[in-house]
Amino acid sequence: MVTKAAADAPRRVTILGSTGSVGCSTIDLIERQPGAFAIEALTARGNVGKLAEQARRLRPRLAVVADPAKYQELKRALAGTDIAVAAGPEALVEAAQRPADWVMSAIVGAAGLKATLAAVERGACVALANKESLVCAGELMTRAVKRHGATLLPVDSEHNAIFQCFEADRRQSIEKLILTGSGGPFRTRRREDLEDVTPEQAIAHPNWSMGAKISVDSATMMNKGLEIIEACHLFAMPEGRVEVVVHPQSIIHSMVQYEDGSVLAQLGSPDMRTPIAYTLAWPRRMPAPSARLDFVKIAQLTFEAPDPVKFPALRLARQALKAGGTAPIVLNAANEVAVALFLARRIGFLEITAVVEDTLAAMPAVPLSGLDQVHAVDAEARALAERRAGTAERRN
Repeated sequence: MVTKAAADAPRRVTILGSTGSVGCSTIDLIERQPGAFAIEALTARGNVGKLAEQARRLRPRLAVVADPAKYQELKRALAGTDIAVAAGPEALVEAAQRPADWVMSAIVGAAGLKATLAAVERGACVALANKESLVCAGELMTRAVKRHGATLLPVDSEHNAIFQCFEADRRQSIEKLILTGSGGPFRTRRREDLEDVTPEQAIAHPNWSMGAKISVDSATMMNKGLEIIEACHLFAMPEGRVEVVVHPQSIIHSMVQYEDGSVLAQLGSPDMRTPIAYTLAWPRRMPAPSARLDFVKIAQLTFEAPDPVKFPALRLARQALKAGGTAPIVLNAANEVAVALFLARRIGFLEITAVVEDTLAAMPAVPLSGLDQVHAVDAEARALAERRAGTAERRN
């Protein structure tokens, strides 16, 4: 039994990926609640300036930069403080293993997988904003959660919405999960009009403020494809019972449909601080500065089916999920490579999903045995995707 004194003690927090969008939103919430949280560790990929600024304000016990070459820069930036400094991929894992009550997993891409698993393996409460942990290693991650008694709290607005509406003790009564998506910036464009879109157009999300990679995923709707895979692992739901609906207003974040016809939905303004706050205070709630809904001003909520021709990423994600094993790793790796090349203006927008499809075809799924295999398949898929993209680049 948790006593009131224990419940009211500062929650000790580690933020993996503190300088990114989710990490900065988490810090914003923490700083609005003085005395409620104590910081164990902060980590960043390479933004030493922002990491050092955060560390000087929040006074973590440890600050880590993933790039080993930036160790001395971080050490100099935090000279005169009592904050320990470390660098490199293994230091990220060590940060995740430190005794924090709550760990935000917000490292973008497959690079965050090992650290997230390390936090799970010590039985931590892990707020999961790293899609790849479940997309690439969903079976490994969920088995580890059960084995080590960890708690996995979804941060993505869609999965967080389902979590808030999901009656776990009535799982047998759930008919399906309904993921909503805005449709991105190209929802009303024809596919043939997408050939020449620029990175600037693709990252201009109509509702959400996000990083470049996830914004492009929203434009291709690959983000919804990855979320289907995540939802199946998070909620132990078969692929056929996870649906995607386009909802341009981004007010309903997702829904759960029950056998009596009831549909429970979580609504809120499009602000990532709402789902982050829900996980940060869980199982309680905490204040968040998100704009409150005014239903009179909203006036109308609309829905439509996603266009399977314009958004083939949804089909590819379902294909990878059904194939199982290593297929989702290939899907994710090829997509990361293709999006990076598109942002670098080396391939066109429509080539993103073409690269993913060709890479999936070239690497048939095999059973997944462990984390080493995840990294090996990821590396192979990235190399294949680079070669496929190089062909497209020469053709263009």
